[in-house]
Amino acid sequence: MAYTKNTELPSDRRGIAGVVNKSQDQSEKHLWASRRTRKFGRVSRQRLLVWLLSLAVIFSICFVYFGVKMHFHGTASLKNVKEESNVNNVAELPRKPRRQRFFPCEVQFLDSVSYIREPEDNTKFAHFSLGYVEREVRTFLNETIEARFGGHQTLKDREKAYHATNQTIHCGFVRGSDVIPSTGFDLDEKDKKYMNTCRVVVSSCIFGSSDFLRRPTSKVISEFSKKNVCFVMFVDKQSFHKLSAEGNVPDDSGNIGLWKIVVVKNLPFEDLRKTGKVPKFLSHRLFPSSRYSIWLDSKLRLNADPMLIIEYFLWRAGSEYAISNHYARHCVWEEVLQNKRLNKYNHSAIDEQFYFYQSDGLTKYDSSDPKIPLPSFVPEGSFIVRAHTAMSNLFSCLWFNEVDRFTSRDQLSFAYTYLKLQRLNPDKPFYLNMFKDCERRAITKLFHHRTDT
Repeated sequence: MAYTKNTELPSDRRGIAGVVNKSQDQSEKHLWASRRTRKFGRVSRQRLLVWLLSLAVIFSICFVYFGVKMHFHGTASLKNVKEESNVNNVAELPRKPRRQRFFPCEVQFLDSVSYIREPEDNTKFAHFSLGYVEREVRTFLNETIEARFGGHQTLKDREKAYHATNQTIHCGFVRGSDVIPSTGFDLDEKDKKYMNTCRVVVSSCIFGSSDFLRRPTSKVISEFSKKNVCFVMFVDKQSFHKLSAEGNVPDDSGNIGLWKIVVVKNLPFEDLRKTGKVPKFLSHRLFPSSRYSIWLDSKLRLNADPMLIIEYFLWRAGSEYAISNHYARHCVWEEVLQNKRLNKYNHSAIDEQFYFYQSDGLTKYDSSDPKIPLPSFVPEGSFIVRAHTAMSNLFSCLWFNEVDRFTSRDQLSFAYTYLKLQRLNPDKPFYLNMFKDCERRAITKLFHHRTDT
């Protein structure tokens, strides 16, 4: 009997094996499904986290964007509300004007002092004799009235002083009683002797250590002027010690460079600005032999020859007094507002002075008026060139008396003094040259004060 290979199992064994294989197949299917489910779960969770993070980022961006937008919108709205609420206050709160820049302009000086020729005595200038009150006679029963440097000028005396005629007027340096003869601005006898020899003067002052010492530019000043012009710097003791501590020590002649240092003792006013008006206005009193003087504030440095300055602003112009106009303001009304805005002086004192001037005929500056006597009613005031004529000396005394009576802000009293002097003396004109401020800038250099004064 031939043997035939048969790979099939018997039915009984085939049944058992089938069951086993089927069971294994099902187990593998379940295992695969379980693994697939776990893998799908992991992928789904990762995608869910990514989506959640993406949504969070998008939400954050939207929140920041709309939050900032709302913030600026709210700020703008608040600003609009404030602006609307302040509509009625615009006139009370004027906008601060933009700061303007001002520049020098050309000044046609002569090429050399060698070509200068002093004009002969000009007959057009008024001639009269001025005397000065040296000591007041006490006619009051009350002998306790305090002696003052400017004296006690009555309104009647003040009115009379404006007439250009032979007279004796108040003009500072009024002495007190025999017990206390000095009322201030005391000078050493050596300095007085030197000052009595001066024929042409350049002067300035530093009180209260308010400025550094500005020496004139020596290279532009001729040898003639260095020998024949007195350069005098008035200082108080405080300023003298401050300058010395900074290395500015006078030489054996009392000079620091071209400046002759003159120490003033016993200052006449507590207000140092008023004290500074003494050498500014009363150079004819301090230098009794002088014929010409130039004043410059201590914030300025002189950059031109004094004789060329006198020739240009006085001799060539046929004037006896020269001062520059203010660079920005021309009306006293504007100057009053500016002084009060910057708190330059007590407001009540400014108002008292201003109302007094208005009641005595001061009017607003009108540039369209063809008869306007000056190109401006407000001077710059830091640079003055003078011939010591009778009218020039009278104007200087009157201007000083206004400062003494009212406030130290001399720009407030300039126009009133000039206009009143002209009005009361129609037959005796005062030849005042109000030149452009850009010319002042061309011959001086401006510095800031050491401290606010």
